[in-house]
Amino acid sequence: MILDRLRGGLIVSVQAYAESVLNTPEAIALLARCAVENGAVGVRIEGARRIAAVRTAVAVPIIGIIKCSYPGFDPFITTTREEIAAVAEAGADIVAFDATERSRFCGASVRDLVEAAQAAGLVAMADCSVEGDAQEAIVANADIVATTLAGYTSASAGRDLPALDLLAWIARRHPFPVCEGGVGDPAAATAAFALGASAVVVGTAITNVDALVRRFVATATRARSGAADLPST
Repeated sequence: MILDRLRGGLIVSVQAYAESVLNTPEAIALLARCAVENGAVGVRIEGARRIAAVRTAVAVPIIGIIKCSYPGFDPFITTTREEIAAVAEAGADIVAFDATERSRFCGASVRDLVEAAQAAGLVAMADCSVEGDAQEAIVANADIVATTLAGYTSASAGRDLPALDLLAWIARRHPFPVCEGGVGDPAAATAAFALGASAVVVGTAITNVDALVRRFVATATRARSGAADLPST
C-alpha cells in the first residue's frame, strides 16, 4: 500500500522556479533520483512532463501536482478534475490539491477533488492551511491531510512554520497527518515526527538550489558592501 511505503519517512519536494535552469524534466528527474538514493521514501513533483520524467527515474511513490493560476481565484495547486486526471496520466501515485476553504476555479469542492482523485486510482492528499480546512478534508475522506498551505493564505498569515500546532491537531483526528511547509532543518523534522507526523515533506531546504544560492549571495553582497566602508590600513 502506498501509505505504508511512506509512513515514518522523508518525502522530498523536487521543484524549481519557473525561470530556473533546473526547471526541466531531465533535471528534476535527476534531483529526484538523488533524493531517493539518499533515503527519501517519496517525492513531490509539479507538472505533467516532470512527473512523467521522474516516473521513469524512481520507483518510490510520487506526489503529483499541477500549479496553474486562474484570474479571480487564489488557489492554484491542482484545483480542477482535469488537472487531477493529468497527474494520474503522468504516472503519479498521489495527487495533492488545495484543500483550503477558498473558492476554486470551476467550483470544485474538497469532496469533489477527493472523489475525483480516488476515482482515478490516486491517493488524495489535502493541502491545508488551518484547522477548518483539515476538518473539511477529514470529513471528505482525504487519505492524507497535510499542513502544506499554513502561512500561505490570508486565514493563516503569520502562523509559525512549520505549523506544528496544526500538525498536532490533525494527528489527533486523522490516521495519516503530514508535515509540509517551513521544515528547514532536521530538528524541525524530528519535532514533527514526535508530534505524530506519518511523514514529513522537505523542499527548499534540500532541492531549491536557486533559493539557497541566492541566500548566500545576499549575505556576500552585504559583506562586500560593509567592507567598502571600512577605513584602509
